Amino acid sequence: MDMDDTPQPEALPPNLKLLRVLVTVLMVTMIAGFLVIVALFVIRMPGGGTLPLPEAVVLPEGARASAFTRGRDWVAVVTEDDRILIYDAATGALRQTVKITR
Repeated sequence: MDMDDTPQPEALPPNLKLLRVLVTVLMVTMIAGFLVIVALFVIRMPGGGTLPLPEAVVLPEGARASAFTRGRDWVAVVTEDDRILIYDAATGALRQTVKITR
């Protein structure tokens, strides 16, 4: 007769084995999904090329800039007197003036 008093580990119930497998599969799936998302961001990001900007933009006399934005081949300055001045991005020449009315 064996009189060893050391406890023997019991096998996991079948429900817990299934749960352990499901959690492991979920973890692997989430890691794979995260890697796919990171890869898509890297692949789809633009090359980081900069848009051309003019060296200087000359505002009309008395105009003060309050906002600035740029497009592919133009830059726009919004002035405090409610005008939008659109300049050519390559040359800095004024293309168009738009008056904002209230």
